[in-house]
Amino acid sequence: MSQERNFVYAEEVDVFAFDWGKLALTVAPEVNGAERFSGGVVDLQEGQGHERHNHPGAEEIIFVISGTGEQMVEDENGNPVVHQVRPGCTVYVPESRFHSTLNTGSGPMQLFVVYSPAGPEQALRDLPDFRLEKAWPPRA
Repeated sequence: MSQERNFVYAEEVDVFAFDWGKLALTVAPEVNGAERFSGGVVDLQEGQGHERHNHPGAEEIIFVISGTGEQMVEDENGNPVVHQVRPGCTVYVPESRFHSTLNTGSGPMQLFVVYSPAGPEQALRDLPDFRLEKAWPPRA
């Protein structure tokens, strides 16, 4: 029987939880066998965000589903470039480029992120505030 999962909801997968928010990987090698990229839903509460970081060797796409925020992506010289983002905005983060996101709105902010190649999101497990929240009911 195939382990392929072509249709996945965020509530069906384990969640990476942090003090700043949550990441539910809905596309990843361990979820549905994706090989060239991974991605999922990020939820940020009001006033929360993730600090400046990068993903060595990987590109990232950030799509704003809901909420408003401040997105920083450093330019090729390492200078921070900050934009206000709202639903419908796609942010491209070039390979290894530093970036950060802050929810500046009056409610939750939801993003869909894609990493290429797959894998850089696994480094999040090493953060001191990392917690794994198991899906309920557990998937088969």
